Amino acid sequence: MKRADKKGQFNMSFGMIFSIILIVVFIVFAFYGIKKFLDLQKDVQIKSFINDFQNDVERMQSSFDGEKPVSYVLPSKINEICFVDGNENLRLNGERYADAKNIVGIDIKKTLGNKEELCILTENGKVKFNLEIKIGDNLVVIRE
Repeated sequence: MKRADKKGQFNMSFGMIFSIILIVVFIVFAFYGIKKFLDLQKDVQIKSFINDFQNDVERMQSSFDGEKPVSYVLPSKINEICFVDGNENLRLNGERYADAKNIVGIDIKKTLGNKEELCILTENGKVKFNLEIKIGDNLVVIRE
């Protein structure tokens, strides 16, 4: 009878250990899924910023004269956006993150003036600057 009791105890403890292992595996996969979902959300925010910014530049190009303050929401991993001279005139910088995009319709020479780059810091996940176009110009200038 003692043998049966020991076997029953072993089966019970093996079942509990197996249950604990399964719970840990489910928790790990849940955290992994949440992290991937949050990363996807940040990527969508960046793509939305690029699309909205490009649309605002195109709208300014269709107007003849004016200045428009704009504000965009960015993920917290972006610390600043920089305008630079090159094929990709917009650089997104952050801690352990860097990406470059090309925004069509920006007069990068007038935007930069005599500087190599114009960087605008984000505040609380938002970036603000002005879009400006003068009569006779067909490219938009960025002003801080």
